[in-house]
Formats: sequence, C-alpha cells, structure tokens
Amino acid sequence: MTNQTYQLVCGMEVHAELKTASKMFCGCKNDPFHAEQPNTYTCPVCLGLPGALPVANKRAIEWTIKLGLALGCKINLFSKFDRKHYFYPDLPKGYQISQYDLPFCYDGTIETEHGTVRIHRIHLEEDTGKLLHKTVAGKQLSLIDFNRSSVPLVEIVTEPDITSAAHAAAYGKQLRSIMKYLDIANCDMEQGGMRLEANVSLRPANETALPNYKTEIKNINSFRFLEQAIDFEVQRQTALLEKGERIPQETRGWNAVKQETYPQRSKEDAEDYRYFPDPDIPPIRFTTEQIEALRAELPELPDAVSRRWEAEYHVSRSLAAQVLENQAAAELYETLFSRAKQQGVSAEALLKNIQSKKVPAPESVGAEKSLAAFEALQKTESIDTTELTTIIHKVLAENPDISAKYFHGQKQIIGFAMGQVMRQLPQKSDPSQVRTALLRELESST
Repeated sequence: MTNQTYQLVCGMEVHAELKTASKMFCGCKNDPFHAEQPNTYTCPVCLGLPGALPVANKRAIEWTIKLGLALGCKINLFSKFDRKHYFYPDLPKGYQISQYDLPFCYDGTIETEHGTVRIHRIHLEEDTGKLLHKTVAGKQLSLIDFNRSSVPLVEIVTEPDITSAAHAAAYGKQLRSIMKYLDIANCDMEQGGMRLEANVSLRPANETALPNYKTEIKNINSFRFLEQAIDFEVQRQTALLEKGERIPQETRGWNAVKQETYPQRSKEDAEDYRYFPDPDIPPIRFTTEQIEALRAELPELPDAVSRRWEAEYHVSRSLAAQVLENQAAAELYETLFSRAKQQGVSAEALLKNIQSKKVPAPESVGAEKSLAAFEALQKTESIDTTELTTIIHKVLAENPDISAKYFHGQKQIIGFAMGQVMRQLPQKSDPSQVRTALLRELESST
C-alpha cells in the first residue's frame, strides 16, 4: 500500500525450520511440535551446558545449499559458523550459533506476479527454545521448552525490492512453495515452522535513495497477517512523516486482534551482537564438484513445471499451482496429463473436474483410474429416437412460445428448449443429439 507522497521500501527475512531427523549441532530428535512432553528431546549440547561441543549437521548444510541453488544463488566455497551474542531466557548459551559475513548462499532471485525479489543471502543457524506463558498455582509464569532449541533454521534475507503488501505475500508464498517442493521443510506457519519478518520504511515517491531507518515487524505467522501488518505500518509511518516526526529504528510486533503493530524494542545493529567465528566448529569448505553434484539432484521446480504444462498440455498456470505441492504429486500429474494427451483428452478439463471432486485425484486412486473416471463421466448415452421425438413434441406443445420466438429469429430460445427436454431424459444423455433433433422439429414447424 502506498500513497502519492510516499513509497514503500520493504525487505523480508524468512526463517524456516529444516525437517532433518536430528538437530543442527547434536543428535537429539528434531520433532519439537510432536514431543509428548517439554524438554524431552534435549542433551548437554542443545541445553548449552559447559563442556558440550557442537557438531554441524551435514544434511542441513546440503539442504541449505540446495535451496540456494534453486533460487539461483551463488555459493560460498568457504564458509563458517559464528556466535551471535544476545541474552534471552530461551537462548541457554547466551549466544546463537549462526552465520555472519560468510553465509552459504548469496545473490539469488525469486520471481512473483508482482515483480522480482532479489535474495541478499541465505544462511543457516540454530533455533531457540520456546517460551510458554502460563498460570501455575495462581501465578503468572514464563516456562521454557527446549525441544526446539538447536533445531536447524534456515534464514532467507531479501534486498529491499518489495513494493506492496501483496508483493510481500506473493514472495512469501512462492518461497514456501519451493521449500516444500524440495522436501526440506514443512513450513507449518501455525506451529512456527516458518516465520515471516518484514523491514518496512517509506521514502518520498520521487526519491530512489534508501531511507535512513527501518521498522522490523517480527514473527508473523500468516500471509494475511503479513499484508495487514505492512499496510498498517504504511499508514502509521505516513501519518508520522506528514507531521514532521522522526521514525525510530525499532522492532515491532503484530497484534492480530487489535489490527495494529506495537513496539517491542529498539532495533539492534550487527555490532550489538558481537559476532565472532565459533571456535568449536571448523570452517566449512566445498569444491566446485561438490556443489555441482548437489545442483544435479535438484528436481524441475514448480514454476518451470507449470510453464511446461501450459505449453505441452494447455493447463493454466493458476490451476497447475494448486497441485504442485511436492515432487510426488508433480510426477503423478505428469503421468496423468501425458496419458490424457495420448488419448485426446483435455488435461485442463480433467484437472478442473479433479479439483471440483467430480473425478477422484490421482493421489488417491492412481493416474489410470483417475483418467478412466473422467472418461466415464464424459461419456453420453445415445437416446432412443422415438422416445426423444415424443419428449420434444411434448415440450413444444407445453411451451408454444418456443416455436414462435424461434420463427421470429430469437435463436437463443434453443437453450431454454434444450433445458426443458434434457430434464426429462437420463442424466448422461447426449446434448448434441438432443440439439440436432430439436432443431429439426423447429425447422419443420416453420
């Protein structure tokens, strides 16, 4: 949302938990949302106990690089983990193992219907524990569940290319689709498996320089809330600027009930975190051959699949996007559309009937049975000529204005007449046979 005076300048930071079997720096189970009890998937490493040594999760690193390659990023052949220092109850070590100046991936892009969004960097870090605010024995307490502590967390940071709230949501949806399709993250936003943050500022509409401040809206868990939060910030910041007030650099939260952002704390700079290389984790080195081997494992991505389906099977991209949730589904529909094309069946009509639940989806019955069900649905039954003629005579007798209007050139009356006849015939009767017989009767009567 913008007005004639100011223009939105927005970049995003998206955090997504990777679905590896174990955590980022230890062997504990990575399943924080399904643990039967708090603090059960923990050990000295993810609890930050003295003397515990982290070991980096190789698969999490490879998945991060695959995501970068899928987004067209360059890959740092030399990288490392850093310590990011801040003090909060859900961070047991007093620092988070993250990446600072040498992320695994940088300089990528995502295309959306609202325009390109450049990826500044993609880095890998560990998640924090989770604070639970509860009432225990009549007292308000904040409890900590460390099952989430040290779960691998990928962070994707954009350039300030986003120009509207709708643009931000489109970018987030596209990114989520790609991560789910690569099968590296569940992106369950309700549980916190994917969190959205928007850096929002305004500049005069005729300027191109970046503003000297930004407001970070943290931990948004739905695309609808993201759009609402950005639109609210545009209105709030516009009002302040028009009054000549300076907008502070700060972090704000989103209150979905009140439909407004609220201040949380002043925005930190990188210097506040006192980054330095983690001395317990050796630097990570890759060869070009290793990166190319990971690139070779990438599937055809959803956007490329939908473009090819549009060209090859005449399936609209909007329809295709609804079934391209994962590679397994894409392979099923590829088989289905290929067989439909061989048999002269419209893939677009087939997919529409699947989505309207008139035909069972290939995920549930397989491609062959799905196609067979569609073909059975499309089949029409030939009608006995004598029976059809009798029904047409009856309809024309009960509706004498049909013949009169048709005689006076109102050819559209044929649609009404067909409806009256079809109601008295079996459900799968052939409409073309009915139309031909009806026209013959009308022509003979005129």
